[in-house]
Amino acid sequence: MRTMMIILAKDLWLRSRDSTLLVYAVVLPLGLAFMFNLVLGGGGGDRLGARYGVADQDRGPAATRFVTGVLRPMAAQGLITLHAVTSREEGRSRTERGELDAVFVIPEGFSAAVGAGRATTLEVVGDVDAPIAVQVAREAAQAYATELRSLRLASPDGTARDLPPAPLTLVDDASAVTRQLDTTTYHAAGMAVFFLFFAVMFGATGILDERSAGTLARLLAAPVSRHAILAGKLLGGVVAAVAGMAILVVASTLLLGARWGDPLGVAALVVAGVLAVTGLTGAVAAFSRTSEEASNRLSGLAMVLGLFGGALFPVAQLGGFAAVASLTPHHWFLRGLADLAGGGSAGEVLVPVAVLLCFAVLGGALATVRIGRLMRV
Repeated sequence: MRTMMIILAKDLWLRSRDSTLLVYAVVLPLGLAFMFNLVLGGGGGDRLGARYGVADQDRGPAATRFVTGVLRPMAAQGLITLHAVTSREEGRSRTERGELDAVFVIPEGFSAAVGAGRATTLEVVGDVDAPIAVQVAREAAQAYATELRSLRLASPDGTARDLPPAPLTLVDDASAVTRQLDTTTYHAAGMAVFFLFFAVMFGATGILDERSAGTLARLLAAPVSRHAILAGKLLGGVVAAVAGMAILVVASTLLLGARWGDPLGVAALVVAGVLAVTGLTGAVAAFSRTSEEASNRLSGLAMVLGLFGGALFPVAQLGGFAAVASLTPHHWFLRGLADLAGGGSAGEVLVPVAVLLCFAVLGGALATVRIGRLMRV
């Protein structure tokens, strides 16, 4: 134990004099998070800012209920702006010109069809260049259709003749709505876990540097166990990375307005995430002959895992490859933060933390098995 702590203290002292770790652990992730936030949006809140038009050709109770109960509350919250449109053709023309993001077309006879339980449509005409706004519009229309369907099924005669007098209200359900990181926090957390590989890398490649410099042979000649050397090197990377992550969390909160969630839950995710990455980097280093080879492999691994783990952009955009995300520590780190979003407690992150620790154990076990080759001089 004493030997491990001496190696740890020596490595931390050396890293404190090297600005490279500070750059990878804090400066680069914070700077890129700021750039993504500036270019892609965020920082000022979670306003959608969509411009919706309504072509109400029905003007019946069901149509009025949709406008007053669904759309106007969204407008009152500043999420959207509403514009009157006289016809479907005008709505399509305005979306093509980029004046509106989407238009809701309520056809004539809509309310009568709803009241009689007949099939009808609530059409959404969207701008191809505003996919997020269009998707939100589709979800709003689908939610209203589902509400009408529920009323019809609950009606004794299978119709929805008697619509409730009170309009629909939008309720912020923490279990469904807020389990998603806001833009600013997503960028900060994504960059933090992406560059975590580079921050921890110095501890994993430290043994290979010692071997190249000839100091590893001196350590092995002394009454020092190989496991103590490996643990000291890796632990140095852990301590430095946790400190860097802590600085990044505080800095992104103060400078960018990121909302990380419950401090205990965030701390558990940070420590578990650092351990997971440390285990993986240790395993990669154990299969490398030189520090340069290990750095190249780890850089490639960091890019691939960051890409498929959702650190660079929402993994849902990967389509069929999204299932691969569960094989990356990035996914579980970001999922844990999403579980904390909206006021969740530290208990919400038990599963993500457990999975991250599994990465740490598996990677650490592989590095330990290969310790003989890693310590070869």
